[in-house]
Parts: sequence; structure tokens; C-alpha cells
Amino acid sequence: MKKIEILKIKETPAEACEVVDLLDRNGVEWHSVGCNNWPEDYPYSPKAEFRIAFTSDAFLLNYRVVEETVRAQYGEDNEQVWTDSCMEFFLSPDKDSDVYYNLETNCIATVLLGVRGGDVEKSHASKQLLATIKRWSSLGRVPFEQHVAEGGWQTAFVVPFEVYWHHDLQSLMEENRCVMRANFYKCGDLLPKPHFLSWSPINYEKPNFHLPRFFGEIIANNHTCKK
Repeated sequence: MKKIEILKIKETPAEACEVVDLLDRNGVEWHSVGCNNWPEDYPYSPKAEFRIAFTSDAFLLNYRVVEETVRAQYGEDNEQVWTDSCMEFFLSPDKDSDVYYNLETNCIATVLLGVRGGDVEKSHASKQLLATIKRWSSLGRVPFEQHVAEGGWQTAFVVPFEVYWHHDLQSLMEENRCVMRANFYKCGDLLPKPHFLSWSPINYEKPNFHLPRFFGEIIANNHTCKK
């Protein structure tokens, strides 16, 4: 099982555009989303990476991608962003439960956030909750048609714990050592070369990200805190 320990940072950025520099200054490392679990059917593997930290009240997420084609047709939250150039963060806060959240975002930082698994009813986050997620994209925030990529792209997010509305994540993250299950993905279902990459490997016969049994672990350690 893949594991990473995530750093606690004392300050919560006022804007998502500050996340990149803040993570740089604190030496937060990049992790590859490089597991191609279905290479025979989907051989294309763009370069995709993520890094993550947390503050007293939010996750800080930063993605960077280099791919042949980019697409960002969806500009409204909770739309089909997985068909665009997309990165995803699935999180199961309770390691003893299969309830998890799927936070999906295209390359212009349009977000889809849902919850499912266990005994909860599958649903999407409200517009009010989604509005609290701060976002930044190197490609801007305006939707565009598919085109050949010119260089890579990055997105960054400040994700308040409150958006995980079925859990008291604030209290969980105050524990000295909080262990959660998670996976990170890169996809683009309607790109010329569809692809389905993961951080933690998925041993399943066809592309499916909604399999908590293949999640890795992220360990939030409150003893490791930087400015």
C-alpha cells in the first residue's frame, strides 16, 4: 500500500494562487500519478503529479500536468469534468469505513465534489459548499475547446475541511496523527487519447476509480508543522 505523510503548514493562504509559492517555500514534495493500470487498452500516459499539505482548517492541493491535448469544456461546478483534462482526489476520512469523497477538477479548476459508499446516499456537494473552495489555474478559468497543448498546466486549491460534509474533518485533523485512505487520479475520458492513471495501483479488469479497497494512505502529522 502506498503511503505519504503530509505536512502541516501554519498559515492558510488567502487566495489559491498563493498555494504554489507556499508549498515551494516549505519544500512540499511532488508525487507521481503514474500507475497505468490498463496499458493494453489505454497505453497513453501523460505526466501528472500532485502535492498536498494541510493547515488548521483546509487542505492545500497543487497539480501539474504535461499532456498532448487539453480540454476544458465545463465551467460550472458538479458537471462532467472527468471528460476534460482532469485531476482527482478521492478521500476516505474514516479508515474503517468505505464512505469516501470524490473531488474532481478539470484544468481550469472547475470542481465536482461527491460522496458515496457505505450507508450514505450518493450525492453532490451544495453550491454553497463548493463556493468555499478557492481555486487557481495557470490556464485561466474560462472554458475552451479541445486543442493541442502548449507546455504543461497547473491548478491549485484551498479546500476547507467543512466541504467534507458527512464528517467532522476539523476534529479528525486535530489528532496528533490522523491516518486517512486516499487515491489521486489523472483522466480525460473524451480526449483523443483517453487515459486513466492513479497514484496507488488499482488491480481491476477495467478503469474504475471508485474502489476504496485500492486506496493508499495519507498521514497527517500535527507534530510536523512549518510556517
